[in-house]
Amino acid sequence: MNTTDKTDRWDARTRLLIGDEGCERLSRASVLIAGIGGVGGYVAETLARSGIGELTLVDADTVSASNINRQIIALRTTLGTPKTDLFAQRIADINPECRLRLVPRFLTPEDAGPLLESAHFSFVADCIDTVASKVELLAQASRMRIPVISSMGAGGRIDPTRIMYADLWETRQDGLARAVRDSFKRRGYRPSIPVVYSDEAPRPSALVMESSLPGKRSSFGTLATIPAIFGLYISSYIIRKITRQ
Repeated sequence: MNTTDKTDRWDARTRLLIGDEGCERLSRASVLIAGIGGVGGYVAETLARSGIGELTLVDADTVSASNINRQIIALRTTLGTPKTDLFAQRIADINPECRLRLVPRFLTPEDAGPLLESAHFSFVADCIDTVASKVELLAQASRMRIPVISSMGAGGRIDPTRIMYADLWETRQDGLARAVRDSFKRRGYRPSIPVVYSDEAPRPSALVMESSLPGKRSSFGTLATIPAIFGLYISSYIIRKITRQ
């Protein structure tokens, strides 16, 4: 095993694994991440550390105290700060060559098409959990033939061994996936969409009703572990597809 870096580049270990060609593919790629919370934040972090060329980050939220248990940019010192601003600072400190497009707003269904048309995206990471916006983003990406991977429900689960890749239409024990499928059925549309999900049933005792978030009626309690693993699955999928590994 080679125990020394071939160069003093910050990405030397990445190049040892996927080669210069793989790194060049990543540096030319542009990825849209819709939602940079518990799942999407880890997607942004790992893509930046892997040398992605451009990231478009979409999120209207500021950091709240309830984010501290699972979101990578949530600290007591960052409470009240927009998440897009925090990731801009963090990514610039990790990979200053990564070009950033910040969209600090809530993604509505009407926004999905214009957003996808605003740049040439290599990939879309869907990490939002409001059904109407999620469905429209996935539908428009499918229509435009932009590669996409979507996060299903990470809340209410505790067992990391139950996390897997699947097609949207093959998932089970996931209320968010079911709601997305039902919405597509009403449209008479059945796109094949790769997702990350857990087949562990969410714990009913972890359910909480939401009243302040637009388009979201409920959510589940979470640990730091499961959303992070979802994010790592998503970024790994994107990296392997872009680099053809």
